[in-house]
Formats: sequence, C-alpha cells, structure tokens
Amino acid sequence: MTTKKSKLRMFISVLPGEQVEVALAEEGAKENQVKEYYVEMVHQAKTKGNIYRGIINNVDTNLQAAFVNYGAEKNGFLQIDEVHPEYYNTPHDATKGKKYPLMQKVLKAGQEVLVQVVKEPTGSKGAFLTTYLSMPGRFLVLTPGREQIGVSRKVEDDEERGRLREMLEGLNPGPGLGVIVRTVSAGTSKTTLQRDLQFLKRLWKDIRKKGTEESAPCLIYKEPDLASRAVRDYLSDDVAEVWVDDEHTATLIEDYSSLLFPRKGSLVKVYKDQQSRTMWERFGIQRQLEQIYSREVTLPSGGRLVFDQTEALMAIDINSGKISGKTNFESMALKTNMEAAETVAQQLKLRDIGGQVVIDFIEMRDRNHWREVEKTLRNAMKNDRARHDVGKMSRFGLLQVVRQRTGSSALSITMETCPCCKGSGLRRNMEWQSLQALREIHRQLRALPHGTPSFVFETGAELAMHLLNHKRERLLDLERQFGVHLDIRPAR
Repeated sequence: MTTKKSKLRMFISVLPGEQVEVALAEEGAKENQVKEYYVEMVHQAKTKGNIYRGIINNVDTNLQAAFVNYGAEKNGFLQIDEVHPEYYNTPHDATKGKKYPLMQKVLKAGQEVLVQVVKEPTGSKGAFLTTYLSMPGRFLVLTPGREQIGVSRKVEDDEERGRLREMLEGLNPGPGLGVIVRTVSAGTSKTTLQRDLQFLKRLWKDIRKKGTEESAPCLIYKEPDLASRAVRDYLSDDVAEVWVDDEHTATLIEDYSSLLFPRKGSLVKVYKDQQSRTMWERFGIQRQLEQIYSREVTLPSGGRLVFDQTEALMAIDINSGKISGKTNFESMALKTNMEAAETVAQQLKLRDIGGQVVIDFIEMRDRNHWREVEKTLRNAMKNDRARHDVGKMSRFGLLQVVRQRTGSSALSITMETCPCCKGSGLRRNMEWQSLQALREIHRQLRALPHGTPSFVFETGAELAMHLLNHKRERLLDLERQFGVHLDIRPAR
C-alpha cells in the first residue's frame, strides 16, 4: 500500500514597493505546516548572488585574504582559495608545492576583480566574496571559468543521475564555461536543458560586456527579487497551488509558471479576501510565522525550546516541561528529545540559522536513545537546502550542528538591538535608572545660572512616572536646595 503524498502550497505575500514574503507549506490534517519561509524588504534587498566589479582595497598577509571595495558600506572579504587563477599577476604552478600561492605575490591593492557575493554581510562583518562566478537558471547553473559538467549532489536517484549525465554529454557550454544540473531538472528533457543553457550563455555575455565597460566599483548583475526567485528555485512538481495576494505579481508568476508547467493551468491563484482576513490567517499559518521571532517554541508534549544567539554560536536549550517523577523520566526525556529534534530541524530552516548550533538535549542514560535522537535530527534535516553537518551527542546531552545560511534570515532583516538592554536581553531596573536620573538632575541643577526659576528634565515615560511616584520627596528636596521649580516630562 502506497502512502498518499502530502500536497505542498506556495504562498507569496506582496506589499508593493516595500516587502515580499514567501512560505512553502505542507497540507496537514488540521492546518498547513510551514516548511520554509523567506522575507525580503526592498530597502534591505539581498545582495547574495549579485555580481560586482570591485577594487582590491588591501591585502592582509596574515589572513591570506583581500578586502574588496565593491560599492557597499563595508569592504567584502575575499580568501585566496576564492581567487580564480586568471587574476594572478604572476603565474603559480599548483603541482609544485602549495595548492594556493601567497596572496600578496599574486594580487595587489588597486587591482580590479569581478566578484560575486556568496554570503551576506552580517553585523560588523562584510560580505564573503568569490571570483568563481555562478549563474543559476531554472534547470542549470552556469559556471564561467570552470569547465565542469555535473549533476547536483541532491539528485539522489542513481537512475535519474545516469539519465541526466547522458543528456549532458550532448550539451556544449563553450570554452571556459561549465554547467551543473539542478535538482529540479529531474524528469526534464534535453531540449529544455538546451534552452536554459542558451539563456544563461546570453546572460553571461551581457555580464562580461558590462564588466568591461563600467567603472569600478559598480553592480554588474543583480539577482531577481524574492517572488521571481521563489518561482525559479522553489516551484516544483510537488507544489499543487501557488497563492498570491497581489494581482500584478500573480500575473508575472502565472506567465513564468505556464512555461515551466504548461499542463497546470490553474496553478496560480489570487487571494482577494484581504479586507476580512489576511492570507496567512486564512490558511492558518500566521501563528507559525510569529513563532519564528519568538525566543521560545512549545513542543507538543509540553516541553520548550529556548533559542539564545551569541557572537560565536546559537544555543538551543530543551526544557522538560511536564516531565516529573523517576519512573517515567527516561521515556519522557526520549519523547521530548525526539519532538525537539524534529522541531529544531524545522526552526533552523525557518529562521535560516547559520554557523555553529549547540543543542542541549535532556540527558538520557540509554546510548540507544542517543542514537535515536541523532537519527531523527539527521532525517529531519535531509530536506534542508542549506549545507549542514550533524555531530554526535555527548554524554552530557550536547549535540553540535554546523549549518550554512542560505541568505538573509527573516530575523536578521526584521530585528534590531533593543535600545534599552543593548542586546543583552536584560535592562537596568527602574530603581537603578531613577537613581541615575536623580544624579543627572543634580548635576544639571548645579550648572544652572543663579536665579533660574524653573528647570525641565525630559526622560522616558516609564522612568518619568517612577520618579514622580516614588522619588517625589527627593525631587522636592532638590527644588528647595536650588530654589528652582522642577518639571519632569516624558520625552516626546
């Protein structure tokens, strides 16, 4: 008996000129389960995939990397292993000695290079750059400078890999060009691949021409917006419906999808019931999207996941919730950890968490239970588009995951450091703040010219109310001491 495959839906919500949101959800018995979520604000549009003509600002001999001015606020970071040999000022024979030369011997400040953003700038770090360019189409990825022809590692079916490799033999990218067949190419025809290749070759010709005509630093090629990329990268045969809440965007997507899936005439649907409820509310995924921004996520058994981001890593703590008593502790610990493994994999994708992730599972005595949790986490992360590596659980219940971010996460572009706690997650209490305010009032009163009748002190509304309610006697003392009328006002 074959199990019925769950239906996937794609949702694209557009605020014209401001924001695009994309969610991929699996139809469930009670509600749609969000599997992937992406958001892009126009004023914070992603740069990953963009190609620039940049100038090497300086070469750091210790890091063996160059800092490249490509027109952004911060210079990009270019490692020696990301520099194509065509940019070497002096020849290097990789067969003799080291694979890569010393950067200071082959590159110099002021040299112009064509670079592509591999990783978005984050915090104080600039973007990670490469000179090994790649341009994704619908079915192929063109790789100038690398004469490779291959199939994506994510195509796991051996028979399909063999079929795609046979079709590739007839494709001729041209001198100095390579192609990689994308995962979505499974089942497609050789003619379709050929058309995609011709499109990419024309695109590369335009990029190369613009790269020689424009003055550095400048943008040479810009990746399409999120709505277009969603159709190009995520729309597959598994997606049964595409819901869009903007008619103009829906028309563009319909035109594109009709070329890809001519037999799916009613694939794109326009959501028009905006006045009564949003598309997220209508399909029951609003709560799941809100949970992405929460520090805590509740598990079905009552346990909780707690996410804490540090400079070096993301720490995820699993709290036991309803576990109590010694008799059922081991079984409840296993149950909670299994739920946590599934949910962690989902949240890593939804939040697009990158770098090191340390998960603190509830300690279990049985080593077989450790392996079960590890296996569950690995299986749950199989569908993650990002490259990742799952470690083994330690006897203390710690498990490390390393994951590469796929782009700008929803959290990174929609959140900012709290002005009260400065990112610590804690703030000074009202008593401490009021004492500092009294000290500041005293300092300013001492500096007032003699005979000044009144003094206005503006502060936050919460602190102003605390001063008036709890420090009135002290304020009256200051008035008598300096002969001034004190006026405490909430700042506008």
